[in-house]
Amino acid sequence: MTRCAFLGLGIMGRPMALNLLKAGFPLTVWNRDPAKTAPLVDAGAAAAPTAREAAAGADLVFVMVSDPAAALAVARGADGALAGLRPGAGYVDFSTVDPGTSAALAAEVAAAGGRFLEAPVSGSKGPAEQGTLVILAAGDRDLYDQAGPALDAVGKLRLFLGEAGAGARMKLVVNMVMGGMMTAFSEGLALADRAGLDAAQLQEVLAAGAVANPMFALKGPLMAAGRDEPAFPLKHMRKDLRLARALGEAVGQRLPTAAAADALFVEALDRGLGDRDFSAVHRVVSGRAAG
Repeated sequence: MTRCAFLGLGIMGRPMALNLLKAGFPLTVWNRDPAKTAPLVDAGAAAAPTAREAAAGADLVFVMVSDPAAALAVARGADGALAGLRPGAGYVDFSTVDPGTSAALAAEVAAAGGRFLEAPVSGSKGPAEQGTLVILAAGDRDLYDQAGPALDAVGKLRLFLGEAGAGARMKLVVNMVMGGMMTAFSEGLALADRAGLDAAQLQEVLAAGAVANPMFALKGPLMAAGRDEPAFPLKHMRKDLRLARALGEAVGQRLPTAAAADALFVEALDRGLGDRDFSAVHRVVSGRAAG
């Protein structure tokens, strides 16, 4: 069985690593906060004190961290994963980063003697727990094929998009659309409330029409009840909107709707809502923005 390492055990990483264990993969885990390795050790994983030591015994190294800076920090340095990467080993980064960061990682993995695959995922905490993420892979095609069984343990659909950078671009486009949908939905809920309409009836109408989608169905009742426990933290959506807008600037595409959505997420972040679910932008839209 392919030996795996998993680096980063946050909201997404922990359930993804657990699904690898359930699928029978021998697994070593590492996290910046060592306490977060305990549930994985209880489930049968080994814990390593550094990313380097976690990578040293692995055929496939998986990374799931919060942003470009964290993705680079995990890879680099004397105790970074690349210092322990075995010749020919695969390095698969699930993190959502910009194409430039992905290109830098691809070059550094190759220089360390490994093979690189970017594989950002579409989905939040629930799909991560259920193993139903959508995996947007790009980079080394042979590594994509080799890692297929492990990718299938964490996702319901995987796509190979070509050279490294394509996965990052696709994920930023997807999350940009999702961020705009969330702000529009928040405005709809807020307007319905101010206009004396019933939120449940609004959601029933939306669910029966052309704009029906799983996000509205899942988040709507929680938002109407004022609940925003984090499944996908708001600060990460703001990061993705920033990166998507930078991509737009790089390719010469105007993104006025994304800019408007981003402004609302920036306001929510400034109001201390960064660690709540990204649906907490509704608090800003509705005028109930206390953290």
